[in-house]
Amino acid sequence: MKKIWVIFQKELLDNLRDTRSWMTGLFWALFGPLILGGMIMLLGNTIREDVEESLVLPVSGAENAPNLIAFLEQQDVVIVPAPTDPEAAVIAGDINVALIIPAEYGEDFSSGETANVQLVFDSTRQSAMVDINRAQNLLESYSSYIGLLRLTLRGVSPEVMRVIQIEEVDTATPQSQALVFLSMLPYFIIFAIFNGASPVITDATAGERERGSLEPLLINPLPRGWVAIGKMISAVPFAIFNLIITLAGFAAVFRLLPMEELLGIQIGFDLSALVAVFLICLPIVLLACAIQTLIASFAKTTKEAGTYLPFIGLIPSLPGIALAFLPVKPDLWTMLIPTFGQQILINQFLRAEPISAMNILISAILTILLAVVFTYIAIKLYEGERIIVG
Repeated sequence: MKKIWVIFQKELLDNLRDTRSWMTGLFWALFGPLILGGMIMLLGNTIREDVEESLVLPVSGAENAPNLIAFLEQQDVVIVPAPTDPEAAVIAGDINVALIIPAEYGEDFSSGETANVQLVFDSTRQSAMVDINRAQNLLESYSSYIGLLRLTLRGVSPEVMRVIQIEEVDTATPQSQALVFLSMLPYFIIFAIFNGASPVITDATAGERERGSLEPLLINPLPRGWVAIGKMISAVPFAIFNLIITLAGFAAVFRLLPMEELLGIQIGFDLSALVAVFLICLPIVLLACAIQTLIASFAKTTKEAGTYLPFIGLIPSLPGIALAFLPVKPDLWTMLIPTFGQQILINQFLRAEPISAMNILISAILTILLAVVFTYIAIKLYEGERIIVG
């Protein structure tokens, strides 16, 4: 252990002197919080504005349906004249939606027949979907209201139309309502861990081989496996530092941004949640350093290692994005997949859900075992002559 500690100190000092390398990793640690904060400010503010502000609805032929216009105005809809060509205006993005009331509307409505109106919109424009949905819901509400009145005038109870009464029970918590934003956290966290260790490990193996300083180190009277272990654990502090910076960045984003104004909720990311997520991610730190040490030992040059390592960090972090759209239950089989189990556990912590201690233990043990396997393979590569000649 003393000899491994000497190797660790040597590599740590070398890496600290190479400020450009570890500063690159620090950039990726701040990348996630900055991107997520920007998304919350952009999308959250847009959603809140669309929900809170009155709907501005361009209408063509408003004089043909005075009662419908009066109903819409009672629902805080601002009626404005539609452009001469509503379809062209929607295609150009000048308006989100337009209502066209034909001249025959009044005659059909008065005779008790179905009166047709046209709602012009572009369903591929996601930014307009809030206005489109609100306009559709209001028109459907008016149609249902008039239909009930017609039944009443004919002596038919409106209850005949109500076959089933739906009582909605929403079990969503404030944290789960922000699932799309929270589910991205594991992706950025794991990506930051891998990128924190990547430049350090690349320089410690492939970089030293190109500079010619690796061979003098390996001819020292100590097993090469200890050199590999010393180089690997020298990257651990940098990966942990990136992890801490990333978690602190997310905590700052959730605390400094007006989350209640932007999303209408408050996300709880206190010190206890930070510590819990940090402890869950520690086995991933060991796995990241072990995998990247193996790849850097296998690569012939620094350029080749730099080509492989970004993908190595991307692959285990991708499930974090998938969890936002395909929620997975924290079953035993999910905990058996390294990094994937941790991402599910992180989501559970952030959503304030109950967590099984067995799931935490299983995911940690499996991840550490896989890190040991990769470390063993890296040691075998260090013991061969290929580590020197590439």
